[in-house]
Amino acid sequence: MRIGEIAALAGVTPRTVRHYHHLGLLPEPERLPNGYRDYGLQHAVALARVRRLTELGLGLAEVRDVLADDAGRELAEVLAELDDDLARQQAAIAERRARLGELIEQARQGRLPAEGPVSPELAGLLGALTPSDSPMAAKDRSHLALLDTVVEPEDRAKLFSALQPLAEDPEFSRRVQGLYERLDDLADADPEDPRVEPLGDALAACMPQELLELMGDGAQGADSAFGEAFLADFEPAQAAVVRRMLQSLTARARGLK
Repeated sequence: MRIGEIAALAGVTPRTVRHYHHLGLLPEPERLPNGYRDYGLQHAVALARVRRLTELGLGLAEVRDVLADDAGRELAEVLAELDDDLARQQAAIAERRARLGELIEQARQGRLPAEGPVSPELAGLLGALTPSDSPMAAKDRSHLALLDTVVEPEDRAKLFSALQPLAEDPEFSRRVQGLYERLDDLADADPEDPRVEPLGDALAACMPQELLELMGDGAQGADSAFGEAFLADFEPAQAAVVRRMLQSLTARARGLK
């Protein structure tokens, strides 16, 4: 058989056959006087086996190891590992489908946050927040959605659990809403506006001690790359307020206040 014939018989392409030769997965047949490869039935058997192994999900390096073990022990080990890997994938898919089911149900009930699919912890927190038309409140929610993605799951759960009682406290919510409105009023203001420093201090004072302790050094990162990008997301006067707030929180965390 010519290379095109054995490739067609095994359901692969001639290029694939040549690649298998290059990797040592398929022995080279003898060549005819005209230089063409002359494949026999055993070459077709070997090629079909390679195809079956790859269809099971084995990589070509794993296939080579299997073919090198005449007793079949390597195949049993590789198949067991492949089965374990598929089981892990299946569990991960089941978990993702369960999460998608929750999100679909939220969407049907009109409860899916505008920030898109978020963790259950953040979904609960956003659901507890008082609805607001404040642009700053919307920005705050988007920042929470970012934290939901970049913070480690364990730390994320602690952070949102600490925020949940605050979101459910009507008095605290009214206080925060007032701060949002004051920040909104600074959208077109100068960074040297006299309202900046008092508002920054008021925002810092609004931070509960337990939440500050949970943040650790997080309040001290204004000069980091993330801190600079965070501040750049605000208008100049608003950024000045946030910087003042971070300075106040840093001083408070160090016991200077």
